[in-house]
Amino acid sequence: MRTRTPARTLAIAAASVLALGAAACTQAEQNKAEVNAEAAGDKAADVAAQTGEVIESGAMKAAQAVESGAGKVADKLEDNQAEAAAEGRAGAVNPATDTRVPDTN
Repeated sequence: MRTRTPARTLAIAAASVLALGAAACTQAEQNKAEVNAEAAGDKAADVAAQTGEVIESGAMKAAQAVESGAGKVADKLEDNQAEAAAEGRAGAVNPATDTRVPDTN
């Protein structure tokens, strides 16, 4: 004969309560619960998709800001190089010709 441990007894009792609870539900109640669970799953999927779109649009705006900022930096650097090349500063690159000003020393 097997000895029942307190944990085993508790597990059997929990399984019995779950089985009785499921058996106590009518078929209509079980169907309604299933429909509600499916609707909740669909809603969760919709929310997840919307969240993905929000994240993607935020990333797009950030990339646009970086692109705009990088363009402004590139314009400023190009102006600086054009000025340095016009002044004959060694190492500068003339943006119009893409040629480096040689070191005269």
